[in-house]
Amino acid sequence: MKAKVSAGKSKKTVNTSFSLFSDYDIYLFREGNHFHLYEKLGAHPVTIDGVNGTYFAVWAPNARCVTVVGDFNEWNCSTHGLAARWDSSGIWEGFIPGVGKGMYYKFHVESNANGYQADRGDPFALYWEVAPKTSPIVWDLTYDWSDAEWMSVRGKHNRIDAPWSIYEVHLGSWRRSGSGEFLTYREIAPELAEYAKGMGYTHVEFLPVMEHPFYGSWGYQTTGYFAPTSRYGSPQDFMYLVDYLHQQGIGVILDWVPSHFPGDEHGLAYYDGTCIYEHADPKKGFHPDWKSYIFNYGRHEVQAFLLSSALFWLHHYHIDALRVDAVASMLYLDYSRHDGEWIPNCFGGRENLEAIAFLKRFNEEVYKEFPDVQTIAEESTAWPMVSRPTYVGGLGFGMKWNMGWMHDTLTYMEKNPVHRKYHHHELTFSMLYAFSENYVLPLSHDEVVHGKGSLVNKMPGDDWQRMANLRLIIAYQFFHPGKKLFFMGGEFAQWSEWSHDHSLDWHLTQWDRHTGIQLLVSDCNHLYTSIPALHELDCDPMGFEWIDCNDWEHSILTFIRKGSDPKDLILVACNFTPVPRQAYRVGVSHAGYWKEICNSDAVEYGGGGIGNEGGVTTQEQPWHGRDRSLLITLPPLAAVALRYQP
Repeated sequence: MKAKVSAGKSKKTVNTSFSLFSDYDIYLFREGNHFHLYEKLGAHPVTIDGVNGTYFAVWAPNARCVTVVGDFNEWNCSTHGLAARWDSSGIWEGFIPGVGKGMYYKFHVESNANGYQADRGDPFALYWEVAPKTSPIVWDLTYDWSDAEWMSVRGKHNRIDAPWSIYEVHLGSWRRSGSGEFLTYREIAPELAEYAKGMGYTHVEFLPVMEHPFYGSWGYQTTGYFAPTSRYGSPQDFMYLVDYLHQQGIGVILDWVPSHFPGDEHGLAYYDGTCIYEHADPKKGFHPDWKSYIFNYGRHEVQAFLLSSALFWLHHYHIDALRVDAVASMLYLDYSRHDGEWIPNCFGGRENLEAIAFLKRFNEEVYKEFPDVQTIAEESTAWPMVSRPTYVGGLGFGMKWNMGWMHDTLTYMEKNPVHRKYHHHELTFSMLYAFSENYVLPLSHDEVVHGKGSLVNKMPGDDWQRMANLRLIIAYQFFHPGKKLFFMGGEFAQWSEWSHDHSLDWHLTQWDRHTGIQLLVSDCNHLYTSIPALHELDCDPMGFEWIDCNDWEHSILTFIRKGSDPKDLILVACNFTPVPRQAYRVGVSHAGYWKEICNSDAVEYGGGGIGNEGGVTTQEQPWHGRDRSLLITLPPLAAVALRYQP
């Protein structure tokens, strides 16, 4: 359909009769049902009648005029004007001959509402200049993937009954060059894959790689919803990283941020001189904590933009799961607001009905198009059924971070052991709701920043006790029901709080006590992934049984993990005090030998080597309401696990 040409700018160098949009595309876009907008909007190198160039299209419904400026026209806003479509869709488009891959550009937008004008970035840009520069780059996504084997079987690796041990990574600070420079995606690929595979992790989760202007935001202030940050290389370089991890059998999870976006002029805010992506009313459209803008989830075009972004990463970058950031801030209209600072919904409540509908739609569309991936919610409240299907009233996520477990457990572990018996409920409370959702147990980046200290430095006592406490919480996490997530650096007991400005303190791994922690994490990973009882029923109450959750006087927990095979049993005992417990009796239902498969106090891990000499045999002494029992030794500040040998 021929576009309508707006007056006021020269159009001699722009072909305004060509369009990638059909009438049906426009219909879907306006209805909020076009989920592949990245194929239409943005900058697309094409050939028309033998002429090479780039087709540009941008949504700016309240613009008076839109022109393309770039290095190809000396950033002149008078030479390459786009045309507004006749159908009132708000889309401006045009084909510019001679513009090709690698050229820099922006959209010069003049508002029809208030005289506003500015050079804006492309919301659908595939590649951007390295920050602090702000221009998009004309690009394509051509790449020859070599991960067909992984893609054909990833469904079994991403199932709820599969083991998930996630290594959470910030790419800019995981490891750097000897001179302190960023490693590129291609340089990181073999090092990260070798390390993650050797440690036994099943998945790597990247803090947001989407383009962001402020490095210190760690990617959570996103401007480029369709572009990996250029700080570490090109889109193809990032594809290479994902491809390499897949070839080593490691899944890739991306943090995705549909909850808010920054106000940088080259970004989405106030895009055409009006609020088209965000709510105009700051009571709904501005986030008081993060000083950023909140998407207008009720606007169809915004829904299509965000859903297109989600599906884009799954399609073009072969991503295996999306972890959705700050879901709680989307669900509640009064999130971080005082009385009078928020607007109730149409029923007078605090729930954001438009955001709820969007999240449900997001999950439905993701699983419809990619049934072998997962969506994961970072949701910090008691909102019900976050990881339950939408057809039974849930939000539709596959999994949810268990923020309560993380906060309660860390709060407990930070206490001096002499006081822990008075806070025993902080350990046992998690099991009251452990199966209400499909949980991931995180020990995440949020807990080792902003003065909170590193994981090991949260622990009380002298250095030996701190290391012992760290070994204990690591083992406890692996044996507690739920998938696992561990932020980088914690696995070798980095003393310093994480900083995005430099590499992890890898030099610490020259010391035995740090490599001992590393070895424990690796061994726990291999136990977790190889023994069905430790992962198969992570999200099923049939996979867990308390032996004794009430020994608060000694600060001891004992429980059983089970697999679908009734003889696949793991007994776990955790001693949260520095007092070793000899001949501690534990009731069991199965007679025979129980082999010690993990002891966080092992000498190899830096412990004292107190243990059970390989295992114990049951005695015909009823205990804990069971027909027989074991007499076990519990090392100080340690967890032991014994596997039933039928």
